[in-house]
Amino acid sequence: MKTTISKKWLAAALLTAAIAGTTTFAKADHTPSVNVRHKTIEIEGLEIFYREAGNPNKPTVLLLHGFPTSSHMFRDLIPKLAKNFHVVAPDYPGYGNSSAPSVDEFEYTFDNFARIVESFTDEIGLDRYSLYLMDYGAPVGFRLATARPERVETFIIQNGNAYEEGLREFWEPLKAYWANRTEENAKPLRNLLVKEATVWQYTNGTRNPEAISPDNWNVDQPLLDREGNQDIQLAMFYSYGTNPPLYPKWQEYLRTHQPPTLVVWGKNDVIFPAEGAHPYKRDLKDIEFHLLDTGHFALEEDGDLIAHLMNEFLEKNVNEPKRTEDSVR
Repeated sequence: MKTTISKKWLAAALLTAAIAGTTTFAKADHTPSVNVRHKTIEIEGLEIFYREAGNPNKPTVLLLHGFPTSSHMFRDLIPKLAKNFHVVAPDYPGYGNSSAPSVDEFEYTFDNFARIVESFTDEIGLDRYSLYLMDYGAPVGFRLATARPERVETFIIQNGNAYEEGLREFWEPLKAYWANRTEENAKPLRNLLVKEATVWQYTNGTRNPEAISPDNWNVDQPLLDREGNQDIQLAMFYSYGTNPPLYPKWQEYLRTHQPPTLVVWGKNDVIFPAEGAHPYKRDLKDIEFHLLDTGHFALEEDGDLIAHLMNEFLEKNVNEPKRTEDSVR
């Protein structure tokens, strides 16, 4: 009987407090909701999936994802930016919800990814944007920037490499594959495609691995396990070898154009360690630099902080782009 009376009393007390507005349970969230649109567009015969939110007449932030994930990695960041900015996050071919033709049907290279993303920006009418570069997003984004420097307003760089200092022990098996593309050299790289490796990428270097949602690998791994996808990933591992020779060109671009840049880098990342973050300070004058106590996928543990830093940085550094009604899709 005491338990029943206690529950009734608690329910009545909470209801009374809610009506009176004296408890946090009753406080309404007046933050406007963000409608994230999930879209697909055809580019060169491929269905390219993308997430979009915010007003297209506001400055655009183009989010470029890493391996082995997709625009899914930005699912929580997008709403935090979209109240002030137009946010777009595509999936590359072979990743996420985009088309995944076989390696016989499509040449999986970073050059081709950059070409597809550039065509994508043309099709949806993006003529100016800030670039979020993470992991694979860095070589894609730097190709975009060097090809069309007039389009880039700012960079947000999160564990995205452009310097030899960032290619340390983790990269030795990949360097062997770049030098000699044999099945023997591919064997250790296949170990990067199993579930244990995907979980490791998300959790290694984090302060609290239990804070990292298993939804990440439960989304990514089934896509990695699709028939033919290992061949796609091995092709991209091999193509990564085309990036280091371009580092001097990308660094010259940074020195010449001096885009305002925000670095938010998980310093405990083994794949792209902090040694690859510091050199950006050599080439950039207008740089905000933050090493975060987390791992490779820094958004998973420090997403709120990164969103806060991005909003402040973008507010200071971007202007309203000029758009016509025809460019709003």
